[in-house]
Amino acid sequence: MRQFAFLPFALSASAAAAVPPPPITQVVVGDAFARVQQQRLRGDIQKLVSFGTRHTLSSQTDPKRGIGASVRWAEAEMKRLGLPTLQTCDTVTGRRVPTPTRVCNAVAIQRGTERPNDVVIITGHIDSRVTDVMNATADSPGANDDGSGTAAVLEAARVLSRSKFPGTIVYAALSGEEQGLLGGKILADYAKAQGWNVVANLNNDIIGNSCSSDGVCNANQVRVFSEGPRWQGREDLAARQRSLGGENDSPSRNLSRYLDSLAEKYPRIGLDVMPIWRNDRFGRGGDHTEFLNAGYPAVRFSVAVENYNHQHQDLRTEGGIEYGDTINKMDFPYLTKVVKLNVAALAALASAPPPPEATVEGAVKTDTTVSWKAVRGPNFRIHCRRTDSAQWAECPVRPLSQSPAAGQEEAPGGFSAVLRGVRVDDWIFGVSAVSPNGFESPVASAVPGGAFKPYVPPPPSPAGQ
Repeated sequence: MRQFAFLPFALSASAAAAVPPPPITQVVVGDAFARVQQQRLRGDIQKLVSFGTRHTLSSQTDPKRGIGASVRWAEAEMKRLGLPTLQTCDTVTGRRVPTPTRVCNAVAIQRGTERPNDVVIITGHIDSRVTDVMNATADSPGANDDGSGTAAVLEAARVLSRSKFPGTIVYAALSGEEQGLLGGKILADYAKAQGWNVVANLNNDIIGNSCSSDGVCNANQVRVFSEGPRWQGREDLAARQRSLGGENDSPSRNLSRYLDSLAEKYPRIGLDVMPIWRNDRFGRGGDHTEFLNAGYPAVRFSVAVENYNHQHQDLRTEGGIEYGDTINKMDFPYLTKVVKLNVAALAALASAPPPPEATVEGAVKTDTTVSWKAVRGPNFRIHCRRTDSAQWAECPVRPLSQSPAAGQEEAPGGFSAVLRGVRVDDWIFGVSAVSPNGFESPVASAVPGGAFKPYVPPPPSPAGQ
C-alpha cells in the first residue's frame, strides 16, 4: 500500500548533513496517540457502570442512576476540558419507544483554526440494555457495549483538546442506539442543520474485548465496517455505477482504506485493521448507519471477535457460564490500542484538507483524463487501483503541485491530468488532497457518488438534448 506517500521536505544545505527531523505528520499524529492512557479508559468505564442502567427509557432525573445522570456526566467531562458543549436532543416515539421520550446526546465541539466547517466526528453510544430491550429497570452495566465506545470518545477529547487542528473535531456520546439508532439520527440531522461538511464519522461500538465465548482470541486486529455502494442516492446512482463503476468505492469504503493504511504507517499503535466490506455485522446495525443515510462518510470500529455471552444479556450464571456485560470481562490493553488508532485518525483527518471531487474520462481512448474540482491551498495526488485490487497506489504520473505541472492542465473550476497510455477500462482512479506540510486526505474515487459529501443528483438535461 502506498496511499501515504507524502511529499518530500526541502532541507537547507546546512541541515542536509544532519539527521533530518521526522515529518510534521508523524510528530502530530504520533504525539497524539501516545498520550492515550489505559487508566483513564478504565476509570471512565467504571463510572459508566456505576449508573446501574443507562437504558434510554430509564430515569432522566435521578442524580445517580439512569440515562439522564450518565449523559450529564459525559457532558461535564467534556466541559472540564474547556470545549464548548451541548446536548443535541429530540422527542421520539417508535417500535422500541412506546411513549414520547426525550433522547439527548452529549456533544463537544473543537473548532478548527482554518477550516471550521470541515468536520470529523467520533461517536460511541452511552445507552445500555439487557436481554429484553424494553427492560429499563434491571442493572445493565454496558461495560463493553458501549461503555468502551463512550470511553473512546472522552479519551479522544482529553488528548486532542490540548492541540489545535485546521479542521473541526466533534466528540459525541449518543443515546438511544439500542432503541433504534436514535442518537445517531439526531446528531446527523444536527450536522445537516449546521451545514457541516462531514468528512468522516468514526463510530466505536463494542471495542473493548479480545476473546469470544468459544475461546477464540484476537488482540492484534480491529474490524472496520464500511458500506460498498453508497446508500444515500442509491436509486439515482445505480445505473451510472453499473456503467462507470463505483461498486466498491463509496467514501466510507475509502475511509476504511485510509484507516488501514494509517495503522500500517504507525506500527507503534500495535493494531492491524481488518477491513470488513459490509455496512455492519451480519443482520445488525450501529449509529454510523444514520450518518450514511444522511450522505456522510462513516465507518464502524468493532472488536475482531465478539463475545455474545457478554452483550445484550441479563446478569446471571447458567451452567457455570457467566452472562452479562461487566467490566471484568474486558481487555483494557486491547481497548487502549483501538482508542490510539481512533486518535491517530482524528488528528490526521482534522489536519488534512478535505478530499476533492474527482471525475474520469477515457472511453474508447488509449489515454485517461482525471479531473477534480479545485480546493484552495492543498496539493493533489492521483491514485490508481486495478479493479480487483483492495488498495490504492500512486498513478504513473509526475508528482502534482498546486499549480498545473507537467501532464496537468487547469480546467474551468479545477484541474485535470492526462495519464498517457493508461486505459480507463482496467483501473479505478481517485484523487487525494495534500496540505503544504504533508497531511493527506483519504482518496476520493472518480466514480459516480465518490465525493465525500452528500450525493446531489445532477440537474436534468434540457428537453431535446
